[in-house]
Formats: sequence, structure tokens, C-alpha cells
Amino acid sequence: MNRPSTTALDPGALPVATAPRDAAVAVKPVALGILGALSASHLINDMMQSLILALYPVLKGTFSLSFTQIGLITLTYQLTASLFQPLIGLYTDRRPMPYSLPLGMTSTLCGLLFLAFAPNYATLLLAAAFVGLGSAVFHPESSRVARMASGGRHGFAQSMFQVGGNTGSAIGPLLAALVIVPYGQHAVAWFAGFALLGIFMLSRVSRWYAFGHTTRGRARPAPEASPYPRKTVLGAIAVLLVLIFSKYFYVAGLATFYTFYLSEKFGVSVRDAQVHLFVFLFATALGTLLGGPVGDRVGRKPVIWFSILGIAPFTLLLPHANLFWTTVLTVLIGLILSSAFSAILVYAQELIPGKVGMVSGLFFGFAFGMGGLGAAVLGVLADRTSIEFVYQSIAYLPLLGVVAVLLPKRPRLPATPAVA
Repeated sequence: MNRPSTTALDPGALPVATAPRDAAVAVKPVALGILGALSASHLINDMMQSLILALYPVLKGTFSLSFTQIGLITLTYQLTASLFQPLIGLYTDRRPMPYSLPLGMTSTLCGLLFLAFAPNYATLLLAAAFVGLGSAVFHPESSRVARMASGGRHGFAQSMFQVGGNTGSAIGPLLAALVIVPYGQHAVAWFAGFALLGIFMLSRVSRWYAFGHTTRGRARPAPEASPYPRKTVLGAIAVLLVLIFSKYFYVAGLATFYTFYLSEKFGVSVRDAQVHLFVFLFATALGTLLGGPVGDRVGRKPVIWFSILGIAPFTLLLPHANLFWTTVLTVLIGLILSSAFSAILVYAQELIPGKVGMVSGLFFGFAFGMGGLGAAVLGVLADRTSIEFVYQSIAYLPLLGVVAVLLPKRPRLPATPAVA
């Protein structure tokens, strides 16, 4: 059995032969130090993103925003990320950019500061765009590095990477309840120190990545062939994108308007509603942590199938539940639904091997785009009807999970020889 590497942040600990191709990383031990740094950086990145979401009640009162305008803020940062991520991933597949990671975090830091001192709605949108651009740079390359550091345990590595992001998303509302709600919009700037810590950690990761990506002076590896026919690959990608649409359109409605839903339907205070949002997002973090390793053991397809379609009974019950059962149901929804993304991403990477950046950018970007579009569309719907009607409408989206039956089975690959 291979022993995990615990000194992965030291570039000297990286074997000279390491390369970012799947064939190379499959026989290396898991670089836990690198995965830990990526997960922590993902936590910081997504925590700063979630501060936008958690700040909505404050911004709504300060700038007299409508639900449509709130949805447009979400659309701005998620659409920015959506458009740029596939392009950045495609470019870095050909020309890796190890030091783009701290640059992405720097863009997010700039967005955070704009958000803290925004004097008007236009500046809020600019802040959201900077945060989206930071995510567009961060996600494709960091997902590639996570795969490099996986030692062949791709589901585990992606889950460890993703759980940082989901944990950060969960912490954001809690910090907002403790800091931003009492002290106001400018208190967002207090979180700049976390961004600086993220820049430092990603600089270390970039050194590891740059040192290990030693293709100079050697022939580039031949492109890897997909184990599936082209028609099968295209069909499977289409199915996965439908599942991403179902997941993120639903999450956009549930998370973006959750605090307003609790306040309007049950009379919950803004601070207490932020705590409920934290509980839901923490459940999503836990589900993410479990989804990848389970996918490594039982296969990606069963996890994908269960995580999307399996929440349908709970989403259909949610609009009719009291406050206690609303909390219980949202925890179950977050726990089950969040296990999907790591399995979907690794499944897609196996469909198109050798294109980790492009695939990661495509799926992260599409997820962000669907989340942003969902927030904008559902914001308009909320203004014209009610938040409760929005929850009733989106309850049927998980039923689209039935299309997972169309995914092809993954061909059995020969076992990877162990390294002593």
C-alpha cells in the first residue's frame, strides 16, 4: 500500500518524473499536503463568494434592491465565471500557467474590497464580476492540480478539493451573521486577511506545480484516447450537463432566496436565517466529502443517479413543511445533492482523458452559469409572484435526474501497478 505524502508543499519532495498527465499521476502517492492547501484555498475562495450571498439582506435594505436586482448580482459573478472558465481551461491544457492560481485569488480579493466600499449598485456588479473572474482562473487549474496530486484516487482528490469550497460557502453566512449584519457592509473588508492567506498558500502550490511540470527537453506525451466512441462521449456529456442544470438551477433558487423564504414564511430574523443557511451549506460540504470516495468504490454512475433523483421526494415536500421540517429537509437535500458534482466531474474527465483543464472549466463554468441564470430568472419570478411560489416551482427539477440512466458504463481498465 502506498503511503500518502505529507511533505507535498515542499517542491523538493516531488519526484522529477511527475507530470500532470493522468498516466503519470496514477502511480504516485497521494500528495496530501497539496490537496490540503488546495482545499483550504478553495474554502477561502468560496467563502468570499458566499459573502455576496450572505450580504443580500443588508444590500437589499441599503440600496433598496428588488429581488430581480439581487438575482442580477448572482448572475454577474456566476456568468463571468461561466464564460471564462472553459476558455481558461482549454488554454492551460496547451500552455499550463502554474502561477495563475494566486492571480485568481488576487482578483477575488479586489472584488471583496469593491463589495465592502461600493457606493452604488453598479459598483456591486463590478465587484461581482471581479469575484467571478477570480473563480474562472482558480477552478480549472486547481482542479488539474488536484488530479495531479490524487495518486490515482481521483474521486477522493476531487471531493477533498470540493469540500473546501462547500465548507467556505457554509461559513460565509455564519460569518455574515456574526460580523456583517451587526457592523454593516464595510465589515466585508475585514476578510481581506483570509484572501492574503489564500494567495500565500496558492503561491506554494504553484511552485510545486511548476517544479513538477517539467516537460521542457522531453517529448510531449501522446494525447490519450477516450475509452468510448465519439458519439457516446458527446451524448454522455450532454446528459451530464442536463444533470448540472438540474442541480445548480435548483440550488440557485434554494440558496439565493433561503433567508428571505424563512423570514417571509416563518418570521425568522435575518441573523437566525443566516444560521439556517449555514446549516444547509454545511450539509452540502459534508455530502461533497462523502461523494467522491463513495464514487471511487461503487462507481460514478450510481452516485450521480442517487444524488440527483434521490432528493426529489424531499424537494417536493419542502414547500409544505413547517420550520422544523424545513430545516431537516434542507439538510437532507444538501447532504445528498452535493455528492453529485465530484462524481460528475471525474466521470467527465474519464470520458475525455488528457483534457482535464477544458473539462473542469466546462463543468465549473456551466455550473456557475446555471446558478447565475437560475438566480436571475427566479428573482424575476419572485418579484412577480412570491418566494414561496419559487420554492414550489423548482421542487420538480430533481426529477430530471432520471436521465442518468442514459450514461454509459465505464469500461473496466487494467489495474494500476502499486508502487513500493
